[in-house]
Amino acid sequence: MQTLGIYIQVPFCASKCSFCNFSSQVAPHAVFHAYVQAIEREIERLADIYATAGIVPSDDHRDKAAGLLDLPVDTVYLGGGTPSLLGSERLARIVVALERRFQFAPPVEFTIEGTPGSADDRELERLRALGINRLSIGAQSFADRELTSVGRLHSAADTAELVESARRAGFTNISLDLIAGLPHQTAASWLHSLEATADLAPQHVSVYLFEVDEKSRLGSEVLSHGTHYHAGAVPDDEFMADAYERARSFLSDHGYAQYEISNFAQPGFESRHNRKYWRLEPYVGLGAGAHSFDGLKRWSNETSPEVYQARLERDGSPIAEVRWLSLDQQIEEFFFLGLRESTGVDVGAAAERWGRSTLDRWQPAIAALREQGWIEESGGRIRLPERSHLISNEIFQEFLV
Repeated sequence: MQTLGIYIQVPFCASKCSFCNFSSQVAPHAVFHAYVQAIEREIERLADIYATAGIVPSDDHRDKAAGLLDLPVDTVYLGGGTPSLLGSERLARIVVALERRFQFAPPVEFTIEGTPGSADDRELERLRALGINRLSIGAQSFADRELTSVGRLHSAADTAELVESARRAGFTNISLDLIAGLPHQTAASWLHSLEATADLAPQHVSVYLFEVDEKSRLGSEVLSHGTHYHAGAVPDDEFMADAYERARSFLSDHGYAQYEISNFAQPGFESRHNRKYWRLEPYVGLGAGAHSFDGLKRWSNETSPEVYQARLERDGSPIAEVRWLSLDQQIEEFFFLGLRESTGVDVGAAAERWGRSTLDRWQPAIAALREQGWIEESGGRIRLPERSHLISNEIFQEFLV
């Protein structure tokens, strides 16, 4: 049975990290009420909004949600930003709105992202009472100098305290994010972060490489060879490659299986929601800047919270763009998203979906990459071997026709 994921974007943070290239902002709590109201209104009017945009058929949406919105929901992800900043009372209103609009298929994986210091013991208990059962913590590092250099407000001790508080509140599915390549990071400090992570024994760990992006303050400074935001202390690409390999080996030795290029989990704790993205399963995005997908098209909301709210207040649509995927684009996404998972992709399933003759255009690329050892093919599946992970983006480019 096909199911639906729901992603809710909360674009607010307590501080803006220098490496952040996401659409998020530091905002006073006074703006949170209006933002939650807008999300409630979007959920309530979703069938009308989608019909107007041509996402669902318009002839029957008033009597019942068509197709996509009828699917049972089995994952919900509150991301951002720092959605825990909204507080349990505001989040409860969103949960009630979701329960009114959608049918749920237990057991639901319900994730919230949080940063150390954004929720105390009592608040964590309230989040659990709402049905939120997975906590994703932006630890980033366990070296305070590295955290301070990029503008994080928390310390390594704060992260450890949040993990223990979450366990006391009843969370049994906790994920920690780490970033390799932060300013002032060394081989010793990276090993310390890995060891501190293992000591806390979360069920899931994500390891990201610092991205030099002109949209972030730190990335822009690195690209211009500047010195602001500790840009001169950012490790080089060789260090990041070594750090990534060290993390893979370390986490494997400590019981975490790598199931995706950046993600590691104890058995049974892989992110069900994120797997929907890699497996081209449908999901609905709510909130400013949120993206959605139904298998044939992608659409996104207005990025600005102010514009998003204003459109909903006027009973308008918050959708900024709807993009139908061509047949080639669907297959390209099948390869470059599916190959992120360690299990790779099922070429036979793709042939059934799009036709074997249609896939013939990709056979030369598959054959060349297999011959060079950058992909492996077995039992009708192709996957990336470990040696290909660090150049995965270059490999994915080969599947763009």
